[in-house]
Amino acid sequence: MASKIGKLPVTIPAGVTVSVSDNIVTVKGAKGELKQNFGNLVKVEVKGTEVIVTPVNESKAASAAHGLYRKLIDNMVIGTSTGYTKTLVITGVGYRAEVQGKQLVMNLGYSSEFIAIIPEGLTVTADKDGKITISGIDKQQVGEFSAQIRKLRAPEPYKGKGIRYDNEVIRRKVGKTGVK
Repeated sequence: MASKIGKLPVTIPAGVTVSVSDNIVTVKGAKGELKQNFGNLVKVEVKGTEVIVTPVNESKAASAAHGLYRKLIDNMVIGTSTGYTKTLVITGVGYRAEVQGKQLVMNLGYSSEFIAIIPEGLTVTADKDGKITISGIDKQQVGEFSAQIRKLRAPEPYKGKGIRYDNEVIRRKVGKTGVK
C-alpha cells in the first residue's frame, strides 16, 4: 500500500538547491536554509529538478513515513522559496498588540499585558487595525507560534472578542433575549 501523496515528486523551483547526505535533506533558497533528518524507512534522491521519495519496504510504518517526508520536503522547498505567512486579527475594545524589539506586547483585556518573545527565524508585524502578521520559512514554526498567540484569548461566540485567524469564521450565538 503506497502513499498517494508520497508518490508525487517534489518539483524544485529555480533558485532552490536540494542536497541529500547521511539521512539529512538540506534545502537552500533565497529566504534561507532548512534541514530535515529522515529515518531509514524512506530513500530520498534528487533527479534533475525533482525530489523523489520512495519507501524502503512495504511495511505500514514505511508507507506512513513515505507521505510524511515527501510533504515535509515540499514544505521546506516552498518555505525557502516563497515563505509562509499567517495573519491574526484582534477584536475587542481596548485590545491591541505592538512589536517592541524581539517581543510582541499584547493588551487583551486582562489586568496585565502579555509579552511573547518572538522566536528566531520569524518576523512579526502588528498594525493599528489589530492585525498581527507572522511570517517565516519554517511552516511548523509559523503555525505553532500563531496557535500559541491565538490561545491567549480565543474568540468567544457571543460578541466575537478575542484573537482569530483572518480566514477563520466564528459561529456566533444569540445570547440572552430577555423575554418575560
